[in-house]
Amino acid sequence: MIFHKPTAAAEPKPERRSILKSRWTVAIAGTVMMMCLGTIYSWSLFARPLIAAFGWSSTTTMWAFSTAIFTLGVGAVCGGRLQDRFGPRNVALAGVALWAMGNILAGLLTPRFGATALYLTYGVMGGFGLGMGYVSPVAMVTKWFPDHRGFASGLVLTGFGLGAFFYNAIVPMFAPFARAAKDASTYLATGAPLSAGDVQAIMTVFLWSGVAYLGLGGLCALLLRDPPAGFGRRLTDPAKLEGHQYTPGEVLRTPQFYMLWLMLFCSVTAGILVISNAVPIFSDLTGASAAFAAPVVGLLAVFNGIGRVLWGDISDRIGRNTAFMLILGIQAVVFALMPALHSTVLVGIAFGIVLLCNGGSFGTMPAFNADYFGTKYMGLNYGLIITAWGFAGVAGPLLAARVKDLTGSFEGTLLPLALMLLLATIIPMVASKPGHTSRVVDLLRRRMARTAIEAEREAA
Repeated sequence: MIFHKPTAAAEPKPERRSILKSRWTVAIAGTVMMMCLGTIYSWSLFARPLIAAFGWSSTTTMWAFSTAIFTLGVGAVCGGRLQDRFGPRNVALAGVALWAMGNILAGLLTPRFGATALYLTYGVMGGFGLGMGYVSPVAMVTKWFPDHRGFASGLVLTGFGLGAFFYNAIVPMFAPFARAAKDASTYLATGAPLSAGDVQAIMTVFLWSGVAYLGLGGLCALLLRDPPAGFGRRLTDPAKLEGHQYTPGEVLRTPQFYMLWLMLFCSVTAGILVISNAVPIFSDLTGASAAFAAPVVGLLAVFNGIGRVLWGDISDRIGRNTAFMLILGIQAVVFALMPALHSTVLVGIAFGIVLLCNGGSFGTMPAFNADYFGTKYMGLNYGLIITAWGFAGVAGPLLAARVKDLTGSFEGTLLPLALMLLLATIIPMVASKPGHTSRVVDLLRRRMARTAIEAEREAA
């Protein structure tokens, strides 16, 4: 249903104004909650310290992040189903609690039980909570803002991108962790082991991060709720059908679902490869030290947040297909050029563009999903799409880590990603709503029909 803003001639009643304010309350609460979840994208802060603390390889360390992102996809499916039945509040609370406990237990158990404990706590428990928490406000906000779905979902998801920005700024202010990160760089250069105090400082950040997520994220989750029945139009507005509301079973039988899934998978594979290894990739390309790269990468994380609301709003104006084609195409060009860039300024610009587009793919996809399949079953339908993020979270980071372990550099991953993204731009060109044909396909059909007519005339 289309939401109509009240005019001066029809001043809304007090209860109506209260509802209008409520949608901004839940949107802001969802945004702040997303900041707590988005700190997963600060993983590159921990990559080198963990390698130095326990003598792990890049691949061993990256498995914790990849496990969390893959499990996120599973959590999103489960959370989406529960959200459709029980509403966003309870599901969001459960998600935040699991993410928080995953961090707390990682800080307590990893020093004693090693990588397995980190995988099970931060990866499986925390990742599952991330998925449950992530899908709830996204599905909710598209119902509160039927008039600006792209902008609203992008706004909430901006929090997820900005989480890493604030986290990267706060954590280095903890002096023991900053010292541990510096000692980790020394370890990678000389092999000098970290002290017990350094290891404890790293684990303490996990523990207290979990406590902060539980407090702030849990408080915001309590404010989430779906809009009242009939929200989206005034009683005096004529009834307007929103179209067929696709059940999850119906969605899985449409080719459009797999097109959207592949579009998100390709974009996220590229973006998350950079995000999960941002500091070492920046150092590889520019020769800058990790101490210099970390705050620069943290500052660039803001583009991930901006991209979600920016591209979401752009997609409201130029259409989802065109917006997503640009998101994929721009990334393809940047990844193709990146191996030749060695200036800190140019690499920083390239990273900013990639993060802007990576955020844009998340900011645009919820509205894409609602436009194609409706909002009645939005929770589970979008949760199914989000599994692409889970698979991308395994493919991108582990590919990068494996190339790094074999060649000593991340550069070998950049050109293959550029080619993948270039090929992926074809998908939004041919995708269309169920029951409709895309502009490109329609244009090709018309040209083929004209060619056939001209051939018949020539033959006659």
